[in-house]
Amino acid sequence: MAETQVTITPVDGSVYVERSLATPEEVERCLAAAAQAQRRWRSVPLVERAEICSRMVQSLTRRVDQLALELTWQMGRPVRYTPKEIAGGFAERARYMIAAAFTALADVPTEPREGFVRFIRREPLGVVLVLAPWNYPYLTSVNTVIPAIMAGNCVVLKHSAQTPLVAERYAEAFAEAGLPEGVFQYLYLSHPQVAQVIADPRIAFVAFTGSVEGGRAVQQAASHRFIGLGLELGGKDPAYVRADADLGFSLENLVDGAMFNSGQSCCGIKRIYVHHSRFAEFVEGFVALTLQYQLGNPLDPQTTLGPVVRSSAAEAIRAQVDEAVSQGAQALIDPRKFPAAQAGTPYLAPQVLTRVDHRMRIMREETFGPVVGIMSVQGDQEALELMNDSPYGLTASIWSQDLEAALRLGGQLETGTCFQNRCDYLDPALAWTGVKDSGKGCTLSVVGYEQLTRPKSFHMRALRPG
Repeated sequence: MAETQVTITPVDGSVYVERSLATPEEVERCLAAAAQAQRRWRSVPLVERAEICSRMVQSLTRRVDQLALELTWQMGRPVRYTPKEIAGGFAERARYMIAAAFTALADVPTEPREGFVRFIRREPLGVVLVLAPWNYPYLTSVNTVIPAIMAGNCVVLKHSAQTPLVAERYAEAFAEAGLPEGVFQYLYLSHPQVAQVIADPRIAFVAFTGSVEGGRAVQQAASHRFIGLGLELGGKDPAYVRADADLGFSLENLVDGAMFNSGQSCCGIKRIYVHHSRFAEFVEGFVALTLQYQLGNPLDPQTTLGPVVRSSAAEAIRAQVDEAVSQGAQALIDPRKFPAAQAGTPYLAPQVLTRVDHRMRIMREETFGPVVGIMSVQGDQEALELMNDSPYGLTASIWSQDLEAALRLGGQLETGTCFQNRCDYLDPALAWTGVKDSGKGCTLSVVGYEQLTRPKSFHMRALRPG
């Protein structure tokens, strides 16, 4: 009998979805079908691929209310926000990457040489395995699913056990759009099964979004093969509020950047450095805005802060906060102001910490929850050193009205994306990448197509008759 995968909803702790894990025979049929379908799909004109993918996006967005509600049940984000992931970010990224394919996949000419035709063509890799997380299940997976298919690859999606219905909705939308059978498939797999699939010679590329430990496991599983890996492994993203910052604007955006999705974002704001001349005012404003959140049942339209994904995650976050306080940090939020926050449940009060330093785990390890540490700094140099003092490097933001200063600091930041007066957002026109333990590889933008294709050079010499 097949092993069962169970999804426990953080809304009320009940079983929301049950699915059987794939049998070895089902895995074999999936990979064989993908390999066979890819040989045909790679020859389909790019215009036709774009039309199918565009219809798929339309199919998903037409069902946004249904998909948003089931997404809230699966991972706990308030229902007032979940529609935006599908009709907003998912659709924006998908449509951008469909349009960008015509530039990204165009032949690259060389300088003319008499008697020769020379150019570089980008060809598909084959079968792409996408390992997607639960925190933004549509947004993270679309970064690879759409460009991989647009580039002529086939995709096998293994989604998080927390959000399995997302994979099914992709399949339904692609089928409605007329995608040929075998080009997109999904599997329910255990971790050992994932390792076996990665080792299969029919897999040509693996895109993984998740923890550093998960990334190491993926890399280990692929270590005996010469295939590409895209690893997005999270962050401990910093913000620096300079003396010249627009404080009201900075507060509004940084509180949202720290607390949205209950802080469960790889590029959410986790640590903030504030110029000493603005520190007291900033902290007071940050706490006041945080106290306006309504923690509760995410099915209630009035709720602005839902549960974290599971009770064990909430306990780990509480333990990290308690440890920081025992080391001298000051917790500025009284959890009793959020009555829904109860020990033993995934309902967790937000927290703002001061008197923190980089000896504390709360300022160095990824905290996947609504918690932020705030430090006072003397100026740009101290802020720069602290922002770079991290094993992660996904995004960093500078809050200032001085573009030149922001560009100067940005050039010295060890990060994949540098923001000014913005945070916690992916622009599909820009490369999404990280440094250090935030991973390797690149999605989005025309650059994102490079890891999903291989270059082939054409060097043709014309011979005169006779």
